[in-house]
Amino acid sequence: MAEQKLGKEVYLKWYEDMLLWRKFEDKSGAAYIQQKIRGFLHLYNGQEAVLAGSIQAIDPKRDRMITAYRNHVQPIAMGMDPKYIMAELYGKSTGCSTGKGGSMHMFSKEHNFFGGHGIVGAQVPLGAGIAFADKYNENDSVTLCYMGDGAVRQGAFHEALNMAMLWDLPVIFIVENNGYAMGTSVARTSNHTEIWKLGLGYDMPCGPVDGMDPEKVYEAMKEAVDRARNGNGPTLLEMKTYRFKGHSMSDAQKYRTKEEVAEYQKVDPINQVLEKIKDNNWASEKEIKSIDDRVKNKVKECMDFAEESPFPDPSDLFKDVYAEQDYPFIKD
Repeated sequence: MAEQKLGKEVYLKWYEDMLLWRKFEDKSGAAYIQQKIRGFLHLYNGQEAVLAGSIQAIDPKRDRMITAYRNHVQPIAMGMDPKYIMAELYGKSTGCSTGKGGSMHMFSKEHNFFGGHGIVGAQVPLGAGIAFADKYNENDSVTLCYMGDGAVRQGAFHEALNMAMLWDLPVIFIVENNGYAMGTSVARTSNHTEIWKLGLGYDMPCGPVDGMDPEKVYEAMKEAVDRARNGNGPTLLEMKTYRFKGHSMSDAQKYRTKEEVAEYQKVDPINQVLEKIKDNNWASEKEIKSIDDRVKNKVKECMDFAEESPFPDPSDLFKDVYAEQDYPFIKD
């Protein structure tokens, strides 16, 4: 089944999707340098295979996703038009969080994307909670809960794993281990470097995955998604990946060498997918250029939309502070 799905159509989609995500982030970085984007900016360059392989294994129309603050391209994968994400980065009223969330707090209920969370590890128990709601409501949905390697040092991570196993929640905990929590390596924060083994303490199915290869990500994710959807509970997966950029735009990256980055760039997931497309003659040079041009035009459309969109009115500060809700048990 996996072999049948992972042919020409999938690889061409992966190439176009990952290229769009990479170019989108590159343009975001350029706009940040121009001070058109303010605050923090955490780019996803290098980690695209984790998202590409994951999306292939789920149904975005019924499954959920929640992640940390490196979250610009995830909602694109879930179906959101990227122009609304760029507008959010610009702080414009047309952004997916109406300009109030910025880089770290993307959100779309329509597309089953629940953030975008600036507090390290805060999304982990929320991911378990979303899965709990789906199980309680008997929805046939699975939640993908992403986090960085630094988040597993938070107590909430362990609490969430314990409850997820106790209640057989349909959630997949995905650690995107890019080697560094900001500038601190995994080896400096723990007496072991195999993060996936933390699942063993909860008798949770777990394992390591080559996070630079979307096909290997897909295979691991498909098994975990099937397990969750069939009522057999959660999974912990450690995606061994790498970020080509700094932790954020303000990161001087003095904790790693240029040679280390260059070694990982040799297994750039976009190049790996493109090489397989060429090796199998799945697309001509003309067809590949057509994809490149489509991506270039789409990113330009996003930039133009963000540039031309208005900033929120100051009065919007008072909107969305409280949600109107009727509570029948409360008397006036």
